[in-house]
Parts: sequence; structure tokens; C-alpha cells
Amino acid sequence: MQIIVNHLTRMNAGYICVAGIDISNGQHIRPVLNRRLTTDLLATNGGPFALASVVDLGTVTFRGNPPEMEDRLFDPFQAQLIGTVTHEQFWTTLQIVAKKSIRQIFGPAIKSFSRGCIVDKGTGEASLGCLIPAASPRLYVNNYGKIRMHVTDGSFKVELSVTDLRFCEDDHQTPIIDLIRQCDTQMQRGASVILSLGLARAWQQPGDTMERHWLQVNNIHFEEPIN
Repeated sequence: MQIIVNHLTRMNAGYICVAGIDISNGQHIRPVLNRRLTTDLLATNGGPFALASVVDLGTVTFRGNPPEMEDRLFDPFQAQLIGTVTHEQFWTTLQIVAKKSIRQIFGPAIKSFSRGCIVDKGTGEASLGCLIPAASPRLYVNNYGKIRMHVTDGSFKVELSVTDLRFCEDDHQTPIIDLIRQCDTQMQRGASVILSLGLARAWQQPGDTMERHWLQVNNIHFEEPIN
């Protein structure tokens, strides 16, 4: 199976999450292991994964459970970097798979909750997708040092966590302020943007009564590259 990587997110320091678009059918695929993926799988560290990279995962096995129906078990020793698509090819691919509605991506299971969106554990039909927002998003760092984004699709109006690997230092915690401001400025000037969205693994927020999958912004993609 070959994918074009369009989701590349930070987790705890040393760990990442990756997903891409199946070249054969345009469906999202999340390569997973029986353990967390480590940063040695990044192309910058000699691995196969980078945004816009074409990766042959080798033989994969379905490991999906609602809503994470994209999960595929793979062998990291089989995964090979085939190449990288041009920025123009990457943008065209994103346009083909992108939707204009959060509900179009995640189905009827997604709902507003607090300032974001959630899917209840064990429900839903998808956990990954790409959104063409209805208005320019706002990207910023809040008072707690967390990267956040205001997003609307015309129906949902939410404030989401941003887990884009590129926006933090190697500790996966310290925001790269200049890059964040630059990206926000571009969006406020009307730059065309597509957001890679994902549902986080289920967890119970402090003060909540149950585990839920929370919507987050995995990556921000621009039609024109940010210099």
C-alpha cells in the first residue's frame, strides 16, 4: 500500500502520529504499530515519513475500531520512502479529498461539546479528513502556551488544539512563535488553506464523566508555500 502523507503530528516528546491518502482510492490510512510511533521514523531522522512524502507501507493489516477506521498495522522495516510529490501535486491531492463540512468528514456521530467537537468512544465512521474552512482560521498560542485555532465550516464554530509537528521545538512542547505568527498572518490575508483534521485517541478530560475523542487540527496546508 502506498500513501501520500498529509497528517504528521506531535505527541509526547519522541513520539509522532502519521497518516496519509491511499494513492489507489483516495481514502485516509493511519499506519500503526502495537506501540507508539517514534520520531526515528521521520524522514529527517532517516525514516520514511514527511509531509508530501510517498511511502510504500508494504503489507498492512486492518486494525480499525470506530471511529478510527483508518488504522492499519504495518511493518516499519518494510516501509520505504518512494519520493516526494511537488507542492502543486500535493495541493491538488488535498483538494480532491477535502470537504467543506466537518460533518461530511466525520459523519453524524460528531457533535459540539464545550468549545470543540467530540465523538463518543466506540462510535463514528471516520477519524481523519481534510477541511476547506468557511472563513480564515485564527492560529495563536494561548496563555498556557498551547497552540490553538479558531475554525468554522459555517455550521460548527470551534476552538481546537493544533498538533502540527512543525510548530513546536524538538521537545514537542515549546511553540515556534515566529512561524505561528507568520502562518496566521498569511491566513488573515486570505491565503487558501486546507486543514488536516483528526480525532484524538479517546481520553477523559478533567471534570468530564467519560472518555471521548476530541477533534483537533493535525496540520495546516497552504496553496502557496510559507517561506
